[in-house]
Amino acid sequence: MSETNSADASGSGKQSMTVRGAAFLGVGSMVGAGIFALLGEAGTVAGSAVWVSFVIAGVVATLQGYAIAKLGARYPSSGGIVTFLLLGYGPGRITAVTSWLLYFAALIVTAMVSVSFGSYGSALFFDESTAWAKVLTSVVILGVAVVNIAGAKFIDRVQTAIVVVLLAVFAVFIVVTLAELNPDLLAPSTYPPTVDIVSSVALTFFAYIGFTVISFTGGDIPNPSRNLPRAMYLALGITTALYVLIALGVFGTLTVQEVIDNGETALALAAKPALGDAGFAMMAVAALLATSSSVNANIYAAAGSTAKLAESGTFPPIFGRLARFGGTWGLAISVLLILLIANTVDLTAIASLGSAVALAIFLVTSIAAYRLKSETESSTALLVAGIALTVVVLVVFGVQTLRTAPETFTAMIGILLLAVILDLVWTRLQRRRT
Repeated sequence: MSETNSADASGSGKQSMTVRGAAFLGVGSMVGAGIFALLGEAGTVAGSAVWVSFVIAGVVATLQGYAIAKLGARYPSSGGIVTFLLLGYGPGRITAVTSWLLYFAALIVTAMVSVSFGSYGSALFFDESTAWAKVLTSVVILGVAVVNIAGAKFIDRVQTAIVVVLLAVFAVFIVVTLAELNPDLLAPSTYPPTVDIVSSVALTFFAYIGFTVISFTGGDIPNPSRNLPRAMYLALGITTALYVLIALGVFGTLTVQEVIDNGETALALAAKPALGDAGFAMMAVAALLATSSSVNANIYAAAGSTAKLAESGTFPPIFGRLARFGGTWGLAISVLLILLIANTVDLTAIASLGSAVALAIFLVTSIAAYRLKSETESSTALLVAGIALTVVVLVVFGVQTLRTAPETFTAMIGILLLAVILDLVWTRLQRRRT
């Protein structure tokens, strides 16, 4: 057996991830991926109707989650979405380009979340020191790498502990903000045009993209045909309710302009009337927990996906080889790239790309699920609904972006071209070797 296969098999044989652990892995990834940074950006587009945008995005995510859960139940693997792409399209151009896009999105999202951890940690402990922010950013990435080398059982325990505390903090936040809620701030008369609300879904969907990490637990969770869908729906249900209640609490307590002006600290500001300065500290701690949890979940998924891509020949074989220090070289390479991006790239310039790229990836995956629907015994109506709704959101977002931010639209095309070029280069190198 090759090193790549050996790595995958070992992951499959342990089966040490519980339903709760898999669900909390998804919750931790989703909550850390954008709720703190998203509210201000979403508010500029959807105004006080951000909670509606979260509901629609939750529906899209649930329909996508249905497709992925059915695939995961039928084809459990540590390769997650990568496995489904290979089954739906084979090891060809579509799988390869989509896999590179998936990898890019994972690196960008993980780097963004790591930077958020550094910023909150610096604000809480070091008076917003830029140098300490970079140190803490690097520390969380390396710390999570160690956790992932320790294995799925340890990840389960760490993720569960983090998410339990995080949910408790958010429960307090929701209670105190809803108690102070001003219904006039949420009146439908204050909402923007429907097209703006739909366009904002591409932004709010960014806060859900972490649900896909659950698909990578197929090789670690016992009885995946039953337990993986349960974990998926539990994670999406908890997260959707959390986002809607947080949005109602924030936009029902603050004006839209206050949310936009305060950006990442809007949650702390919303808690201040009831909790005072303790509100800022509480939400800063929540941000640290949420972001570290998200980094953990995304690096876990990156290790599984790169190993599967190496096994299929889509990525260079080094990504699947076992490393002497534990884990795979795919994990080590991913961690190094995340460190590089987090410490050198202006992530605010590319943050809006993550959601659009993710939507495109999920669209391709849902089409793969449709092609395999007879084998997975999936509902045609639900799969078609997920595909159609995703297309609508992507088209509206694309048109609006081209009209209002052409540079972002150009960057989206650039990322797609980069994925195609990397696939062409690797394919040509493989042909030369044979």
